[in-house]
Amino acid sequence: MTGHPPMTTRRAVTGLVLLCALPLPARADAALLGRWLAEDIGGGGVVDRVQTVLEISADGRVSGSGGCNRIFGSVRLDGQAIAFGQMGSTKMACPGAVMMQEQKFLAALAQARRWRIDAPRRKLILLDEAGAVMVVLARM
Repeated sequence: MTGHPPMTTRRAVTGLVLLCALPLPARADAALLGRWLAEDIGGGGVVDRVQTVLEISADGRVSGSGGCNRIFGSVRLDGQAIAFGQMGSTKMACPGAVMMQEQKFLAALAQARRWRIDAPRRKLILLDEAGAVMVVLARM
């Protein structure tokens, strides 16, 4: 015995130290958590019977459906400021109108810079840098 901890113990401790040094994602405001259904994207409404859904988790992850494809990514919050990270999606083909809505939804998320909750109407409203409404979502 050399007085040193076994190699596996040193690796575990080193891994724990490295894990603790990683930045944690911003915690989502409780009002934002959960599933939201898009009711309007960029002032153009949405396609009937197509569910464009955004789910926001407490760990800063987002997922849902663009109407055709599954979407996933991350979100950073700082008070009322919001920034969606690079979003990924599956690559299924759907009718043109559905694909167009999905593209507009992803573009609107990329442009979102602020958020607010309309509590009486149970809506999440995403705004761009100038304060223009990008997406209106209803709590599911």
